[in-house]
Amino acid sequence: MDHADSTTLLGHLQDVPDPRHRKGQSFEWRYLLALITAAVASGHKNMAAIWQWVHEHGPELLAALHPAKGRLPSYATLRRAVIAIDIDALEGEVAAHNQALDREDAALGAVTGADGTVWRGQAVDGKAVRGACAHGAAVHLVSVVRHESGYVLDQVKVATKSNEITAAPTLLQDHALAGTVTTMDAILTQRAIAEETLQRGGHYLMIVKRNQGNLWSAIDELFREPPTLVGDDDLLSIRQETKEHGRHETRTLESRVALNDYLNWPGVGQVLCRTYHSVATSTGQVRHEVTYGITSLSRQQALPEHLEWLWRQHWTIENRVHYVRDDTMGEDRGQIHKGNAAQALAALRNAVIALIRYGGRTNIAAALRHYGSSPQQALQLIGALAT
Repeated sequence: MDHADSTTLLGHLQDVPDPRHRKGQSFEWRYLLALITAAVASGHKNMAAIWQWVHEHGPELLAALHPAKGRLPSYATLRRAVIAIDIDALEGEVAAHNQALDREDAALGAVTGADGTVWRGQAVDGKAVRGACAHGAAVHLVSVVRHESGYVLDQVKVATKSNEITAAPTLLQDHALAGTVTTMDAILTQRAIAEETLQRGGHYLMIVKRNQGNLWSAIDELFREPPTLVGDDDLLSIRQETKEHGRHETRTLESRVALNDYLNWPGVGQVLCRTYHSVATSTGQVRHEVTYGITSLSRQQALPEHLEWLWRQHWTIENRVHYVRDDTMGEDRGQIHKGNAAQALAALRNAVIALIRYGGRTNIAAALRHYGSSPQQALQLIGALAT
């Protein structure tokens, strides 16, 4: 089989060590990885579908890949490969691949702040792989995802959702945070994570809920009943209205600095109140939410319009990664749970999503159908064919 370029996805994957015993190496490791990854890029959601795709397109795949023995692997061989794969090495190579794409797409996830500094946003959040969990295999993955592009820059497995708190600092330790703003949901609004972010030269924007009781109460009181000594210039706000998806939506973000000298929180620059109000145009159903936040960005660095952009972009991780893996790529419906298989397929999905978006396609489902109709193009996408 031809060697893949080291800058391609398969070029990265070929550096994942072969976990098989020498006597069990009937097929080249790179060949198996190419087949599995190309099938994932073709929209196939589980190992049975991957094996079926490989065998239905056997002649074309053999002609393109030129495996040494000139034959196709069995279902059991493909399944054993994803079960036994070195998952830390795989996650590391997918992260390196996606980070390379991210460096080339440096304008994505970027916002120019009030002082002219360009900040790149990234979100940290966790996701359970519910199909595997249903069989008793705890697969809960915590990821760092670039705002806007949805590139998964790193991913680790933890035992439970609560372990996200200890995983997040570890993830951030592996990244240069200068020039970045890391957004986090309420479970990760922790002093240690704020300190780690600041120590590595980055900034944070954290959602504050009642799990941080004293912090939440102080912010709530300031926005509900501001002290008379707080001047009018303490409050800045922005209001945005949109009409889309059958809803009339209003978002208001308010920022205050009056608590900066009083809160016992690392590096606080502003506290935030975000009000979301929507009315369904067809039914009149109303949704109203008030959420608090805290950021290390000072008012000189970021105004409400910059903070609102970062706040909204946090949901990139849900809308452009988790939802796509679950709904479009069938991750939560997958039943494979042995060994490292569930996490391995999740990592490959992260890589495929990044590649598709890097190529300029925005509809992932349509892209998967496109590659599913042409094994040659799927192999080219992952870098299995010499160009």
